Amino acid sequence: MIEESAYEALMTITQRPPVVMVYGSGSWLTDHAGKRYLDFIQGWAVNCLGHSPRVVAEALSNQAGRLISPSPAFYNDQALRLANQLVAHSCFNRVFFANSGAEANEGAIKLARKWGSVHRGGAYQIVTMVNGFHGRTLATMSASGKPQWQELFEPKVPGFVKVPLNDLDAVAAAMGPETAAVMLEPIQGEAGVVPATAEFLQGLRALTREKGVLLILDEVQTGMGRTGSLFAYQQARVEPDIMTLGKGIGAGVPLAALLAKEEVCCFEPGDQGGTYNGNPLMAAAGCAVIEEILRPGFLEHTREMGESLRYGLEQLSLKYGLGEVRGAGLLLALVLSDAKGDAIVEKAREQGLIINAARPDTLRFMPALNVTLDEIAICLGILDQVLGEVFGR
Repeated sequence: MIEESAYEALMTITQRPPVVMVYGSGSWLTDHAGKRYLDFIQGWAVNCLGHSPRVVAEALSNQAGRLISPSPAFYNDQALRLANQLVAHSCFNRVFFANSGAEANEGAIKLARKWGSVHRGGAYQIVTMVNGFHGRTLATMSASGKPQWQELFEPKVPGFVKVPLNDLDAVAAAMGPETAAVMLEPIQGEAGVVPATAEFLQGLRALTREKGVLLILDEVQTGMGRTGSLFAYQQARVEPDIMTLGKGIGAGVPLAALLAKEEVCCFEPGDQGGTYNGNPLMAAAGCAVIEEILRPGFLEHTREMGESLRYGLEQLSLKYGLGEVRGAGLLLALVLSDAKGDAIVEKAREQGLIINAARPDTLRFMPALNVTLDEIAICLGILDQVLGEVFGR
């Protein structure tokens, strides 16, 4: 039994239910009372291989006995190994490792501004998208387009111009001589899983090349197999100049990455760094993750499970008169007919299913990439019951 006063030692930064998770395996979490939950959030798309995956646990254990942190002043074998894996399977040439997606995005902003200073006469502005989400540092909050943040922590970092997603004319109108880059998510996760269309991304790539500015894709949530390919940009058939990764790259441990093409890499010694960045313990976990995702058949399974989950959600939408199913792979959202997302999430948790209401009228699903058909069936069965209770039909 956990005393209620024990919760008070943590700062209040979100509304948490009085449940303490103590064990996880695959798609399942167990709380302090022994209740099991089917987890279709997985740490907000963090645990791409499920909870406590064997390959990551073994990588961490083996590396912890060899070397944890020699300091970023030296190369280490695991960071080199992971960087070369990422370069070999992407369109990028260089990698900088960080500890969180926000930190990777902060690095992308700094790199774009340095590039603008060196190559574009001091250009520093970055065009970002309304309802975009790039993290919780001051710069990444300033880059984000969440309406709730407009008056929070003022004054914010200047230099970000926001335009609607999928509006190429608005992007073109926002560009000027001070523009260094355009930055966006291929799918806006926090906004309710809203995809940038392939046509928009392709038009954006052509426009940024025409104007001589950089294209930055924030793949913190969409990268590492989440949408059914290793990176979402591959499905749109565009090559950005800079990409950021987080969440799934560490499968639960604090690891992120900033990737860039050679011609963009203009950091000089002292411009960028971080005490823990690229430490071999986290890099070893990242190596285990990418090797598992690249294993033959893994991404095919992810795509198949995504299709099964999408079909099941579409059937529930028809049954209860709900809205569209959005997203790709195993990053999906179901639009509701009313703003009852929070009530559905709470009732689902009571029934042993963990899902997320990205918006009051939108449910978000981010299961492990190796989720099974049986687990998807359990999710849909519980959701069917809960939707029936909430909508009364």
